[in-house]
This record gives sequence, C-alpha cells and structure tokens, in this order.
Amino acid sequence: MNEAPIHHLVYGTLADYVTGEELADTDDERIRQELSRMMVGKLGYEKEDLLPRCFIETLFNTQFVRSKIELAVSLKELGKIFLIIRYGAGSLVSRERSAIAAARVLEKGYQIPLAVVTNGRDAELLDTATGEVLATGMDAIPSRTHAQEMLKKMEFRPPVEGKKREGEMRILNAFDVEICCRSM
Repeated sequence: MNEAPIHHLVYGTLADYVTGEELADTDDERIRQELSRMMVGKLGYEKEDLLPRCFIETLFNTQFVRSKIELAVSLKELGKIFLIIRYGAGSLVSRERSAIAAARVLEKGYQIPLAVVTNGRDAELLDTATGEVLATGMDAIPSRTHAQEMLKKMEFRPPVEGKKREGEMRILNAFDVEICCRSM
C-alpha cells in the first residue's frame, strides 16, 4: 500500500480502480479514483489505456522531489502515451508549467503532446509544445473517440535533451517541492 503524506487525513484504504492495488484512502486519492472512473465510464477509455501513478524524480541543490502524474493515457493502437493528467487542489494556472515540463520529460523517446491539469472540478487541456490552453472545463479532457481523431494531427516531438531537459527537470523540482511536512 502506498503511504499518504502526514498532512493528509487517512480514512483507511481503498482499491485502485485501474489496478486493484490497495491505496491509502485520502480526499485527494478519492478524486484521483473518480478521474479514472470518468476516463473509463464516461470517456470510453479502457483500463489498459490508463497508467496510474507515474512519477519523475529530480534532485537539485540537495532538494529531492518526486513529481506525480496521476494518469498517463495511451491507446493500444498507438503504443505511445499521448496525454498526462496531473491533479492538484486549487488554481489550475499555477500548475500549467509543471504539467508541460512533466509531459516533455516523462518518456525518454518523445515528448507527450497533451497534458491536463485538474483540481477535480475544473480542467485545462494543454498543448505541451506551445503551452497553449486548448480547452477548459472537465469536458476539455478528450474522450477516447475524440483522442483518436486528434491523434491524426498530433505531433510526437523528439525528446528534449541536454540543458533543455535539465531545465524542464528543474521546473518540476521547483514547482513540486513539498515543504509543509518538514520538521524545522
């Protein structure tokens, strides 16, 4: 079972909708599970299209950070992740840049073209090449059918490397650091 940060109220455990894995039952995890259920039940994805709880680890200036990606989304026929979903309470605009950075570095062989930031009530769909907000609202998350159409025009850019990759990793490290639970 994964561990919840100390500052989260834990209600017990729950089973992950996609994998069946036992997880800490927190308010945030309940929202993550609702996102997975929506992707399958409402938007037509198969559980096999969803990869939950991906992460990217960074270490800069002695600051270790594990950046979470709630869901990575692929299609069997594509064989590549084309969308990531990042969740966090509060403002979406403050999460856009770190979601773009995560999409640019998660996969070693290519940049993931789309990212969604959501707080569970609202969402933004982002073009990770330009940073442009393509759509807003929970309906901005593309259905499987819509994604298949979008993929015809989608570009999987080469991976960022060298200093550009390091810059994206630094962005993740700075945006995703949690210092609220540290003892002073």
